[in-house]
Amino acid sequence: MRVEDFDYELPEHLIAQQPLPERDQSRLLVVDPVDRVVRHRIFAEIVEELNPGDVLVMNDSRVLPARLYAVKPDTGGRVELLLVRPVDDQPNTWQALARPAKRLHVGHRLVVGEGDGRVEVEVVGEEEEGIRLVRFHTEESVIDVAHRLGEMPLPPYIHEKLEDKERYQTVYARREGSVAAPTAGLHFTERLLQTLKDKGVQLCHVTLHVGIGTFRPVQVEKVEEHRMHSEWYEVSAETAEVVNRAKAEGRPVIAVGTTALRTLEAAGQSGVLVPGQGETDIFIYPGFAFHIMDGLITNFHLPKSTLFMLVCAVMGTDYAKAVYREAVERSYRFFSFGDAMFIKRRADVAGTSEV
Repeated sequence: MRVEDFDYELPEHLIAQQPLPERDQSRLLVVDPVDRVVRHRIFAEIVEELNPGDVLVMNDSRVLPARLYAVKPDTGGRVELLLVRPVDDQPNTWQALARPAKRLHVGHRLVVGEGDGRVEVEVVGEEEEGIRLVRFHTEESVIDVAHRLGEMPLPPYIHEKLEDKERYQTVYARREGSVAAPTAGLHFTERLLQTLKDKGVQLCHVTLHVGIGTFRPVQVEKVEEHRMHSEWYEVSAETAEVVNRAKAEGRPVIAVGTTALRTLEAAGQSGVLVPGQGETDIFIYPGFAFHIMDGLITNFHLPKSTLFMLVCAVMGTDYAKAVYREAVERSYRFFSFGDAMFIKRRADVAGTSEV
């Protein structure tokens, strides 16, 4: 498969720069790729699209204010560090995406912050694609430093400042560690979640800490040659029990977002969702054999991205492109702060029908 096969035309003005005032008032494109049915709704109306016994699986990862601005004390040169993940066996040491990275090598020292609150950072390792291992010389935890001095790492296509940082967090975010939000969950409110519970929809959580792969474009020509960055995930015994019982009873398991979907499939390749934690670099594109996920709630994704490839795996490439064309024609808002789509059923055979 060619990466070019997953391109589509998107007018720039449809890229949402700010979230709507009310989370659940975004638009919702409801799609059944099996029956080729499309409906246009408001996200709060998703309650009417779900049935008692349906299972929603949400990613409870929380975004870390992981973007730090540092200075080289010897030259005054500025460096941006995007904290990615801690290095397990090295205290206060993290993987970080450095920009610019070409002249940042082992032994170089940086300073983050000013005055009494400044923190010295030392480069202690170099990895590919601009990744550096950086050690923070402080008694604080690195997470505390990030909260004190860091900024929310909004995607590069968002050019406006976010006034309320909590709008880039889901209302159920609990476990800190992501560099980007699982954005399909941004549409839910506490009230909407309670309404779903009252209807009998089962809600459960997994954790996948979103890594730098979300910022990386696909740089190969053939889809099969792309390699995903590894990300940490965890599935609790409680979630595994809820999901496996639903599968055994024929009730749909619906992933809220591509990160929840990837977690379910990474931990469920045997056909049974296995509790535990680990690393996954699972890459879902057309031809993937799904074992756990029956439906998907997701935002609209970038052309030629691994996330759009995942959507094409769920509903068929030609049909996904047709649905996206309809979304463009009807001026849906795209990407992180944009509108949502509910793919009610997965298409087991990638079809070629148009909307």
